[in-house]
Amino acid sequence: MLKAPVEIHATLRMLMDSHDPLVITFADRNQRFQSFVVEINRDRNIIALDEVIPNDGERFLQNGEHFRVEAFHEGVRIAWECKQNAYFSEIDGARCYWLPVPDEMLYHQRRNAYRAPVSQSQPVAVEIAGEKLKAPIKGILIDISATGCKIRLEGNAAERLQPGQIYEQFTARLPFGAVTLEVELRHVHFEDKVGYSFAGLRFTQVSGLVQRNIERFVYQLQREARRFEKDELF
Repeated sequence: MLKAPVEIHATLRMLMDSHDPLVITFADRNQRFQSFVVEINRDRNIIALDEVIPNDGERFLQNGEHFRVEAFHEGVRIAWECKQNAYFSEIDGARCYWLPVPDEMLYHQRRNAYRAPVSQSQPVAVEIAGEKLKAPIKGILIDISATGCKIRLEGNAAERLQPGQIYEQFTARLPFGAVTLEVELRHVHFEDKVGYSFAGLRFTQVSGLVQRNIERFVYQLQREARRFEKDELF
């Protein structure tokens, strides 16, 4: 748990600079919302969050409902609660919400969540399917850990995918065979400059065999990364 203001400000700055998505949940509501840290004012000890997606979350903010914020940065889970009312404003013409900097913040490093980058010279094809999708969405794996992964999808997949939604059939074609499991979509955003969407997924219903195959693949990537680092030294 972080309680020192300098540590909390540094963590918020890291989330802002990395453009890490925030998952917002309101007390007594099941729906999840997405936002980003877009500004930090140290003098006034406040932060600005980007417009909430889906935008009906703005109504709950206006009602002054308490909410929880959760984010992930390189395997570290960061979370805090907000019980103060949001102040609505604009930054460069875009809607934002000013909130007080939290007094304390959960900062939890998960040991088993080493995130291994996947070489794009040997791409791993992935596909998201399920009852909530009319047609599967195809893409490639960017990185993977024992508990989740990041993927790149063709086009604007943000129009078809909903943060917080469970998708029953996520398939990754690993080098030693395809694995299929259930995932929760943590976040998705479309980069119009490159024409791709990037999404973060958390593995939910995982059988023992699939879990072992994922961990085997992560370990293999970890070994390759270490070998590459050794080669770089000489």
